[in-house]
Amino acid sequence: MFKTLTIAATLFATTATAGGLQVRDADTIVVDGTPVRLQGVDAPELGTAAGREARRWMVNYLRGKAVECKLTGERTYDRYVGVCYVDGQDIGAAVIAAGYALDCARYSGGRYRKYETPAAKSRLQRARYC
Repeated sequence: MFKTLTIAATLFATTATAGGLQVRDADTIVVDGTPVRLQGVDAPELGTAAGREARRWMVNYLRGKAVECKLTGERTYDRYVGVCYVDGQDIGAAVIAAGYALDCARYSGGRYRKYETPAAKSRLQRARYC
């Protein structure tokens, strides 16, 4: 069963505020205080230059937009797992198509593989758990 979480808010890049949106990294956002792990998205860690670049892209992509997340009911660490949308577009597909993340077929069922760019596949290392 999916739970839908919707927020139309300004993006706050570094701090979460009530009714706001925060980007932790390119595969985790906080929507209205709820941390959401983007299902099936393998983004580089923030401790790397690629991870910081990917986060910066995500901040710019989501700035000032309404975000809707469909949660799967699963959790990982402090985060709920879900698929999130902005302007009707899947955010996971967008970050992968932009070359800042890869498909994690173990969790996506391969639905994002077609969005992977050749440059990202040669530059980013896929997580072992994917």
